[in-house]
Amino acid sequence: MPYPALSLPRLATLLVTLAFSLPAQADTPMDAETFERYTQGRTLSFNSQGQPYGIEQYLPGRRVLWAFIGQECEEGVWYPRDSMICFAYDNFPEEQCWEFYETETGLRAVFIGPDGPSTELVEVEQSNQPLLCEGPGVGV
Repeated sequence: MPYPALSLPRLATLLVTLAFSLPAQADTPMDAETFERYTQGRTLSFNSQGQPYGIEQYLPGRRVLWAFIGQECEEGVWYPRDSMICFAYDNFPEEQCWEFYETETGLRAVFIGPDGPSTELVEVEQSNQPLLCEGPGVGV
């Protein structure tokens, strides 16, 4: 039995209804408390455009340990600023600010630079294990 055709006005109403029924969390950046609950005590691995990008361990006191794939770890801290979560690392001169979104498959992070949004990362793995760091005097 064929389905009845939807008129353009009924189709538009249906699409608007579906859009408003989607979870708001996918479009709303995480606030600091939600981000802290999600990350505290975890080590998250991120990809960019399908390629391994880096790993970050979230420590007590909003401290972090970050490593780009194949590079030495950097110690730092995170803090909220407006809708962003910003990171300051010991050896990076400029803060790095991101908007984080919770999705069905993990975190999505969008870098917010002076020219607006750019790099996008997606969480691909989550662990309770510490980040193993390469390099002199760095590690957990």
